[in-house]
Amino acid sequence: MIVVTGGAGFIGSNILAALEARGETRLVVCDRLRAGGKWQNIAKRELADIVHPEQLFDFLQTNKKPLKAIIHMGAISATTETDADKISANNFSLSLALWKWCAFHEVPLIYASSAATYGDGAHGFDDDWSVGHLAKLRPLNAYGWSKNVFDRRVARKIANGSKTPPQWAGLKFFNVYGPNEYHKGTQQSVVSQIYPHAAADAPYQLFRSHNPKYKDGEQLRDFISVDDCVQVVMWLLDNPSVSGIFNVGTGTARSFVDLTNAVYRALGKEPKIKFQDTPVAIRDKYQYFTEAKVDRLRQAGYTRPFIDLEQGVTDYVANFLAQSDRYR
Repeated sequence: MIVVTGGAGFIGSNILAALEARGETRLVVCDRLRAGGKWQNIAKRELADIVHPEQLFDFLQTNKKPLKAIIHMGAISATTETDADKISANNFSLSLALWKWCAFHEVPLIYASSAATYGDGAHGFDDDWSVGHLAKLRPLNAYGWSKNVFDRRVARKIANGSKTPPQWAGLKFFNVYGPNEYHKGTQQSVVSQIYPHAAADAPYQLFRSHNPKYKDGEQLRDFISVDDCVQVVMWLLDNPSVSGIFNVGTGTARSFVDLTNAVYRALGKEPKIKFQDTPVAIRDKYQYFTEAKVDRLRQAGYTRPFIDLEQGVTDYVANFLAQSDRYR
């Protein structure tokens, strides 16, 4: 049995699909489905159970013997969420409780960290998970802070020689795009937000640059397909001796203009781009550059090449966004 927290979410539901494709037949989702269409992310999956987060630890106690791993993708991931109490309870306290449970019961734990931990990138994007390095990072929002404070707690436990899960891995996901993100509203990837404009042959508005080092639309991000993120998780499950905190990005930053062009051209259309001022409310917290250093992941043995932007966007558009059934 494998439990995926946040299993009805974006990355979690794609992980479930990959696990099912590998022949796993006892898959458990821990999530809040609520009203809306989030359930459609898992509609095609054969599930052993769906567990509400408040019942998670009771479920784990009852099912600890057949449990192969916990893949912890559940979190409040909105960078615009301002309720820090809510964020810390979901993203830090629950993660810490899962770490302790997995360490005690000797169950592997793979969890989602985030590139948001790097803040404005003043200290680079090196996934050095030493206590000292993580302490230097200054996330720009409560979401990024919650992920970093948990990474720091993990690093301190390792440094102190505390008991750990038999395998543990924190994954710092960069700008992920792909199917099953539709429930995220304004937090969907830019690919998904551009698509309806491109399909209607209408212009898409990118943020204007307010930094003299970058031209309008030339702000850079490490955009990564959710398929690559899933492959890293599968590789970790196949390599139980590998533990650590790893960046999960392509290692190549691309511009928003490149991304927009890729979406339009995936539909056989010429790009149409306009620019608008970055909202004042987020302007001083806006990231102009992110790029994953993936050396540690490579050194740990992950050799699979990452999908390039044009290929990944074309696949997403053609096989999901442009289809009547957009779900994996």
